[in-house]
Amino acid sequence: MDVNGTVAEGFEPVREAFVRNFEVLGERGAAVAVYRDGRRVVDLWAGTKDVDGTADSAPWERGTAQIVRSATKGVAAAALLLLHQRGLLDLDAPVGEYWPEFKAVGKERVLVRHVLSHRAGLPVLDRPLTPEEALDPLRGAEAVARQALVWEPGTDHGYHALTYGWLLDELVRRVTGRGVGDWIAEEIAGPVGADLWVGLPAAEAGRVGRSGRVEAPGNAGGLRSRPKRSVTEAYDDPASLTRRAFAAITPFPDQNDPAYRAASLPATNGIATAEGLARFYASLVGEVGGGPRLFTPGTLAAARAEESAGPDRVLVINTRFGLGYMLHGSASPFLDAGSFGHPGRGGSLGFADPESGIAFGYVTNGFSKTVTADARAQALVRALRAALPA
Repeated sequence: MDVNGTVAEGFEPVREAFVRNFEVLGERGAAVAVYRDGRRVVDLWAGTKDVDGTADSAPWERGTAQIVRSATKGVAAAALLLLHQRGLLDLDAPVGEYWPEFKAVGKERVLVRHVLSHRAGLPVLDRPLTPEEALDPLRGAEAVARQALVWEPGTDHGYHALTYGWLLDELVRRVTGRGVGDWIAEEIAGPVGADLWVGLPAAEAGRVGRSGRVEAPGNAGGLRSRPKRSVTEAYDDPASLTRRAFAAITPFPDQNDPAYRAASLPATNGIATAEGLARFYASLVGEVGGGPRLFTPGTLAAARAEESAGPDRVLVINTRFGLGYMLHGSASPFLDAGSFGHPGRGGSLGFADPESGIAFGYVTNGFSKTVTADARAQALVRALRAALPA
């Protein structure tokens, strides 16, 4: 395996795990990047740009980007938290205070905080959107505003797989007049120099590789014991919240379609390089290359303070969420207890661990069925953990 890039002294185990992912776990094309205290210590890439590539296909290059699915949620969450940090958004205010139409059918009690922590009670749409409708952010917001609650806001939690994106996008739009994709480009990615997009510009389209098709959700590889009902079994039940949450767009669009990539769906269609994803998380907790630190200590504390924990009504496993971020646990193993971030269905992963100064980004074109703890990403995390001083 021809692996390109560099690792700093002491981080060689990450390179070894990266090679093993190709040799043993079937990786086709991927990249991993790690920052420590604002300095890049791992920057590796290998394989082909396209998942269906042959030996003669274009190689994955340092600037190759890939769709990162739900790892987009962690980037989008930063938009709401930064608006709060700037005094423009109250996390404890009702969503309807900013978006009056949202208050329909009994949703007056849904708070901004509930949206970020997957406690809003809106993981499904009774009438799923078509792919064409989903690419119009106004149609998604209108559908969520019409939707009735599944549970009383704040009393339970369940992964808002797709509706999360329309909720965040419309809140940012109501507060700033800009969609969340534009806001991220201008206020996050641009200032910190991160190659990530929610709504891919046409000029960047040539950098993005073709990925594998979206699979039905499968059980997370990192689970320590099999739940009473697996996510696969729940997904196979058309009446379950699991199936309905992931089917809020039916049929799901081809993620290699240029129109899908150019749209702004902040729950699911972000595109990034591994370095861009790692750099974003490094910028949440410190300065990188003279760029700004995005989160104040207070915002950082809020992002990773536990808001939801226990059985997830959609993923049917135990999950933990702060404000917009998954927290370290059996469903989403990061580096340590204080880590926060977000995986993407199929493999991608980004997170930060403030105590160790680590920020991590991994992207792949070879999608698996996992929603959370992908085996390839976890192999890299374990190697990174082993490389750090005890």
